[in-house]
This record gives sequence, C-alpha cells and structure tokens, in this order.
Amino acid sequence: MTAALVLAEPANAQLVIGHRGASGERPEHTLGAYEKAIDDGADYIEADLVVTKDGVLVARHENDLTETTDVADHSDFASRRRAKEIDGHLVNGWFAEDFTLAELRTLRARERLPGIRAANTRFDGLWQVPTLAEMVKLVRAKQAETGRKIGIYLELKHPTFLLQEQGIDTVDLLLHEMRQLGLSGSDPVFIECFEVGALQRLKQRSDFKLVQLVARESGPADEAEMTYAAMATPSGLKEIAQYADAIGPDLTMLIGPDGKATALVADAHAAGLKIHGWTLRKENAFLPKPLQNGSDPVAAGNYAAAFAAIAAAGVDGVFTDNPGDAVKLRDGK
Repeated sequence: MTAALVLAEPANAQLVIGHRGASGERPEHTLGAYEKAIDDGADYIEADLVVTKDGVLVARHENDLTETTDVADHSDFASRRRAKEIDGHLVNGWFAEDFTLAELRTLRARERLPGIRAANTRFDGLWQVPTLAEMVKLVRAKQAETGRKIGIYLELKHPTFLLQEQGIDTVDLLLHEMRQLGLSGSDPVFIECFEVGALQRLKQRSDFKLVQLVARESGPADEAEMTYAAMATPSGLKEIAQYADAIGPDLTMLIGPDGKATALVADAHAAGLKIHGWTLRKENAFLPKPLQNGSDPVAAGNYAAAFAAIAAAGVDGVFTDNPGDAVKLRDGK
C-alpha cells in the first residue's frame, strides 16, 4: 500500500479494538494494558482465553507461558517444562493448563517482544496473569468512572486441544462464567475463535456475537479438510454467516499491495458479515515496506497511512496494539 494513495482517502467510522489491551505500550494481557487501552478510548478490549488446571479462564495469548511470564525463573516449576503438540505444532515450554490458579498467581507478566518494545520492559513484574473475572471487573469499574460503554472481545484459544488434553470444555466453561458474571448477548461482547466447532456450539447455546477468525494459510484445527482460503471465498463466507456475525481476517487479506481493498471486503459484506481485521501495529517490523520509515525494525512507521487504508477499504473494526493512536485518527484528531 502506498502512503500517497491511502492518505487521500477519508477514514470511515469503525470499532477500535485494543489488541491484548494497549500492548504496544504495556506488556500484553495485563490489567495495566487493558486499563491503558480503555483510557486511550478503545471501544473494545481483547482477551485471549486459556484455562488453568483447576478450570479458571485466564488471559494469555497462548497457553504457553514461557515468553509472557517469569515462569522460567521459578526453580520450583522447572519440572513442569514439557513438549506438547498443539494444533499440529510442537511447542516446548510451561503451559497454563498444568498450573492451578494459585500457582499461576506466583508468576508475573513480562513483555513478549523486548527486542522491539524495550520501553515496555520497565513494567515487567508489575502485574499477574489476570482472570476473565478480573478483566470484567476492571471494565465495569472504568465504565462507572468514565460513563461510557466499554466492550469485551474474547478469543477461545485451542478449544479442541484443551478438551482432548485436559478434558476441559472451554465452551461450557466460558458460558458458565459469562452467566456468573451477568453477561449476555445484549452486552457489548464478541467471542472469536480460529476453530469452527466452538463457534457453532456457541451459536446454538447463546446469543453472543460471534467472529470466525481466518488467516492467510492453513485452516481450523478442528476441521482437517478445511482451509481458511476456502472459507474466505463467497461460498465459504455464506457458510460462516450461518453461525457467525463477523470474520476476523489478517489485514493482508483485506488490503492489497496497492493499498486498495481486496475482494474479501465486498464478499464478506455481501454475505452479511462484518469485518474486524488484525493486527495494526506501528513499528516498521509489522508494516509493509512502503509504509516503513527507514530500516530500523523498531522505529515507528507510517501508522496513519496504514489506518487510513484500512478505513478506506470499509473494514468495520480493527485490532491494534496502539488503540490511542487509532482513536485519534478515526476521530480526526
């Protein structure tokens, strides 16, 4: 995408979703990152949900705790390190489902990308791994403080693996906890997943708004014969629309190299699906070459041009690590 092209287009109103909170400015999936995103005006804050050994939903990008906590520094947990095959990938590390919540509470969160976001490392050790209940409590406290609605965007991570590995049905667990927390489909809540079966079960058993995540490659872990590429075709999108309200594609599936919308945008809207694209980040390392400023991967690139391209394409919402910047651009500030 070229800056000259996208900056000439007006930004459309769209949802700004704090990706793992304001993870460009705080260690991801911490109460600090969520509060920063809320304070910066995000419409929704996102939590990726994994589960503890004793069945508590907690927020981590992956069930592997190695990169986002100080678990490796705890000698008493050295024996918990193991290798697991998760959705076809061999992963070595420490996993949330092997820890009780009480054990998890002894860990502290840390920045996942210290080489790129060195400034965030000054917050290492300040926060624990938050539970879903704590995230909801924070949202409600901030709603009372600000007087505005703040949405919650939840991703079920690896539901098939966790059911087979731990015997924990995270769909059941999530619906039970949502009832306990007093949340229903009338609240500003989205539930997303890369798998299909979990969303179909949620459709049958709840009225929450559901989002089918798709990527450029591979396919859903619970559907061996299905590919995301096929799901992103007009016929595939019609199938998704039977159980979901939106799709969540990689932004590179929505915006071509020329900065213009791909066919997926119109096709999804034609199927009656909203589009929430992931993930807009400001560092050069995450931006296409035409929008990079210099060669330093850590330096800030042309975030404004990237946001404008997404808005001009007609995308209905965007996940971003820097929600404060996105809100300002959307609101013309």
